[in-house]
Amino acid sequence: MKKSIIAIIIVLLTNLSNAQNKKFVPETYLGINGGATGSMVYFKPLVEQDYLLAYHGGLVLRYISEKHLGVQAELNYVQKGWKELNNTYTKRLDYIELPFMTHLYFGTNTRIYVNIGPKIGYLIHEQEVLNANTSTSEAQHQSVQNKFDYGFAAGLGWLFNINKQVFQIDTRGNFSMSDIFSNDRRDYFDNSNNINIALSLSWLFRVN
Repeated sequence: MKKSIIAIIIVLLTNLSNAQNKKFVPETYLGINGGATGSMVYFKPLVEQDYLLAYHGGLVLRYISEKHLGVQAELNYVQKGWKELNNTYTKRLDYIELPFMTHLYFGTNTRIYVNIGPKIGYLIHEQEVLNANTSTSEAQHQSVQNKFDYGFAAGLGWLFNINKQVFQIDTRGNFSMSDIFSNDRRDYFDNSNNINIALSLSWLFRVN
C-alpha cells in the first residue's frame, strides 16, 4: 500500500514538473475585420442625437507572448459622425484609425477575450449626408476643425480555432479624448468628442 502511494506521488510530481518545464510557444496572427458601427458625438452644450449607423473594416495583427496575454494592433477605416433628432441633419466622418491594445484571453481552441488600449486616428473625409435646412447657422454644422483623433478602445469577444484559422466576433466601445471642434473660451462647444460602438466579424490566420 505504501509503495503504491509513493508511486502515485512520484507520477504526480513528475507530471507537474513536466508541465512547469513546458515552454509556452508564442502565437502570431494576421487577418481582416469588418462590421457595423453606431456613432454620435458628445457635444457640450448638448445636441440631441440618434446613433448614426455605418461601417468599418481593416487589418489585424495579434501577437500572444505568453499564456493568456498578448497585444493587438489594427489599421482600420472607420465611419463615424452623428445624426440629429427629427431627421434634420446628419454628418458622416471617415477616419483612418490605429488601435494598439492589450489582448487578454481565457481558453484554448475556444476563447473568450478582452481587448483594451489606446487608439489614434485621422479624419480623411467628411460629408453632410442630410441637411434639411441649407441656411442653418448651427455651430456643429461647420466643417470639422480638428482632424487628429485620439482616445481609448475596449471590447469583449469570442473566437474559435480551426487548423490555424481563427474566426471571431466581438463588440467594442471607442471614446475619443480629443474634440472635433475648437474648445477655447471664445468657442461655442466645451466638448465635441466622438463616441462609437462597433460589432465586428474577423478572420485571422496563424503565421507561426
